[in-house]
Amino acid sequence: MPLNKILYTIILMLFSLGIYAQETATVSGTLKNEKGEALENANIAIVGVAGGTKTDRKGKFSLNIPANQPVKLGITYIGFTTVIKTFNLQPNQSVEYSPKMKASATLIPDFVKEVEGNRNGTMVKIKPKIATQFTSASGSFEAILKTLPGVTSNNELSSSYSVRGGNFDENLVYVNDIQIYRPFLIRAGRQEGLSFINSNLVSDIKFSAGGFDAKYGDKMSSVLDVTYKEPEDFAGSFSVSLQGASFHIEGASKNHRLTYLTGVRYKTNQYVLQSLDTDGEYRPSFFDVQSYLTYDISEKWEIGFLGNIAQNKYNFIPRDRETEFGTINQALQLSVFFDGQEIDQFQTYFGAISNTFTPKAGTELKFITSAFSTLEDESFDIEGAYRINELERDLSSDEFGDVKFNRGIGSFLDHSRNTLDAYVLNTEHKGKKIKGNHTTFWGVKYQREMIKDRISEWGYVDSTGYFIPSATTDSIGYTTPSAQGDNLLELNELLKSEINLNSNRYSSYLQRSWAWEDKDSVNYTFTAGVRGAFWDLNEELIVSPRMSFSWQPNWEKDYLFRAAAGVYYQSPFYREMRDFDGNINKDIKSQRSYQMVLGSDRNFKAWGRPFKFTTEAYYKHMENVIPYEVDNVRIRYFATNNANAYATGVDFKVNGEFVKGVESWFSMSVMKSEENLVDDFYTTYLNSDGDTIIDGFTQNSVVTDSIVTEPGNIPRPTDQRVSFALYFQDYIPKLPSLKMHIALYYATGLPFGPSDTHDRYKAVLRIPAYRRVDIGFSYLLKDAKKEHKGKLINGFKNIWLSAEVFNLLQINNVISYLWVKDVTNRSYAVPNYLTSRQLNVKLHFEF
Repeated sequence: MPLNKILYTIILMLFSLGIYAQETATVSGTLKNEKGEALENANIAIVGVAGGTKTDRKGKFSLNIPANQPVKLGITYIGFTTVIKTFNLQPNQSVEYSPKMKASATLIPDFVKEVEGNRNGTMVKIKPKIATQFTSASGSFEAILKTLPGVTSNNELSSSYSVRGGNFDENLVYVNDIQIYRPFLIRAGRQEGLSFINSNLVSDIKFSAGGFDAKYGDKMSSVLDVTYKEPEDFAGSFSVSLQGASFHIEGASKNHRLTYLTGVRYKTNQYVLQSLDTDGEYRPSFFDVQSYLTYDISEKWEIGFLGNIAQNKYNFIPRDRETEFGTINQALQLSVFFDGQEIDQFQTYFGAISNTFTPKAGTELKFITSAFSTLEDESFDIEGAYRINELERDLSSDEFGDVKFNRGIGSFLDHSRNTLDAYVLNTEHKGKKIKGNHTTFWGVKYQREMIKDRISEWGYVDSTGYFIPSATTDSIGYTTPSAQGDNLLELNELLKSEINLNSNRYSSYLQRSWAWEDKDSVNYTFTAGVRGAFWDLNEELIVSPRMSFSWQPNWEKDYLFRAAAGVYYQSPFYREMRDFDGNINKDIKSQRSYQMVLGSDRNFKAWGRPFKFTTEAYYKHMENVIPYEVDNVRIRYFATNNANAYATGVDFKVNGEFVKGVESWFSMSVMKSEENLVDDFYTTYLNSDGDTIIDGFTQNSVVTDSIVTEPGNIPRPTDQRVSFALYFQDYIPKLPSLKMHIALYYATGLPFGPSDTHDRYKAVLRIPAYRRVDIGFSYLLKDAKKEHKGKLINGFKNIWLSAEVFNLLQINNVISYLWVKDVTNRSYAVPNYLTSRQLNVKLHFEF
């Protein structure tokens, strides 16, 4: 399709609706509690309508509402009773409304509670401060997401997560309406540096595990929407722990036209990595700086800047490894001695400028320009010499557990010199218009991608202690050199390529939400939208309609029911296009998913305290699927649309005040995801006895017959059937400053298969279940509401001392397998374990 026709179609979509002005009125006021203390970040919104506003640090707010009609205004704040007030104002009328908020529960200092947010949609709202208090080995912002229903991860070192059977690349992440990208070359969680999102800078978090609106981009699994603060007063924080340090500062000018927010972080997971089963020198160093600045040029025009610089380095010099594996009947031990090192560097730069206009009440126009750059360098030469020993398993023997005999020796060598430079440039416009009982969203975006990738990696595994050249017989005995044949040394894995890829993407969306109430006080909301996108590399145009509906009956018990459906595309990026040999498939198409979500939630009270029970069932039918393999956090695609797939399941969550005044929750998910490769088959060879011929085992290996089998549906790499997560908070009633929080995870094993072949049908083995418990204790040394002796300590609002125990139960979780062979060419899957029990101590200051 020609470019001019595409642009014409996009413009026609945006302006065919027609957006007209509407008369409005203004409600403003100040929110305080019964003690007269201002309440910051309280939510004020029209009931049933997306959007709204928040109170500032002084509790002040101002909100435009439609005139000449009854409008219900809702005010919510954690720990306080919700206030709903009906207004029917004249055009341009201004009313002051400042109700005193009444506490609904015992308030414990700085305890984190989940915010209910807008019940009508699939987006879940989370209290931002939970990320700074959450106990995790990675220390990443995304760790809290892994306790939510439908979200799983079997790697505590990584910020990556899987949602409802999707992979790590299928999740959208936005910060201030700008899409965020992850590094490309990272292959293990221990290499990951700092997550882009700095929890100290966050003011609002929304997350959806599926069925999200058309205003969000083209991914098939989830969306994380994060908004950074626009501070009113000077404040800051400083933290130091065994995992690193962080510092942030925020403030505003006297006239509040200028706001600034800056965070600096340093992370080293050296202490945690020392608990891995491979001994060596781990030298990780991760550092980043972020700033978010805003300036009000006028009351109707605000300009903002968001910038980030990240320098992530990972150096590793392995020494040795000893891993015991196998079964009771065959206990084995792998001993490896290493030589060499790994040096990785990941540098990312990000900058965005936004211009936000509010030409009239209820209308918002935003123009964003952003640039993202990643410079990645992966270099390693690691040689290993290994021994496979069988251990004595006779309990009556004095040598129980010792080496009984050797089953084989071998060696391997892995080499890599990979570099990747990627640049993504964006310019976009987003708009919002509130009119009556509906809100309209629209947007248009242009994106330029420039990628330069150089791959040079190879490896071998030798099980006999030396290489055997292939292709010809040995040259010993040749008297004439010219008569000597070529002797080739074949590597079991070789990947070399150099790729330059430039492309352009165009996209737009249009969405409208309605909210109304009938005569029986039954509330309804309906959202419908469509987004379109075009990529000039494969000349593909995609159209994605999406809609959702909610119904809140006027029953004695507080129920709400909702449904969402739509077509979701996974537009291919660079990694989906590159196959195992490093070749690029420029004709690859977008993966397509038809999704249906049915959900309900019920608010109720138990023991006199508030609770909420949420259920969502979903089904996803996927076409044009690109198969892939997962090793640790590295995803390798087949780079062809040769599969169909599905994912179906149900998610449950209960959250509430299990302990009075503080909120905890547990979630459970049951899910099944399979795929069918349309051109997949394998051949089984039989001998004259009718036995299957297996290399290295079957003595009679003369083929007399064969059977061709089509595997059909096989588990997808993220097929985690059952998962359970719990986040629980507690405190000592007579000493509420001493707190405890615990995170528990359980998830059934993921599929895996042999690494020497890329036959998907062989990946039907299962990794053992992932089980982990992390616990943290914290004590408030300095409370902002109390005076202490000494000027130094009174210079801080709050001071927290925390102690965290990772992997409390010392469970050896498996992340992947190392495949080795003995002298009979038999392969063994040796588990690669994750971290063991570790202790972390943290000191946190707020000023």
